Amino acid sequence: MFRGDRVIGGSGLHRIDWSVPRFEIGYWVRTPETRRGYVTETVHALTTFAFDELGAQRVEIRADVRNTRSRAVPERLGYELEGVLRRDCLDPQGRPRDTAVYSRIR
Repeated sequence: MFRGDRVIGGSGLHRIDWSVPRFEIGYWVRTPETRRGYVTETVHALTTFAFDELGAQRVEIRADVRNTRSRAVPERLGYELEGVLRRDCLDPQGRPRDTAVYSRIR
């Protein structure tokens, strides 16, 4: 994601499984650029692309349960909360964290 000539964030399709096909959308944005709709707009476009152009059967978004802004993105876009993976990975400080798993299916 760019604003003018400055990188303000990034997004992409990850954990791709072509046998399904299934994709995960990941994203980040610089803190000063939050709450401007950039991430929601980007995730909406990637979701549409995955289903319409890549034939996705499933698209996932995973977020730290404590990251309410990141979790708001899939909730705004009609993703369903499937559950929470407890202590499934480490946060940036090396502590175990829980991950909310959202999905949309064809």
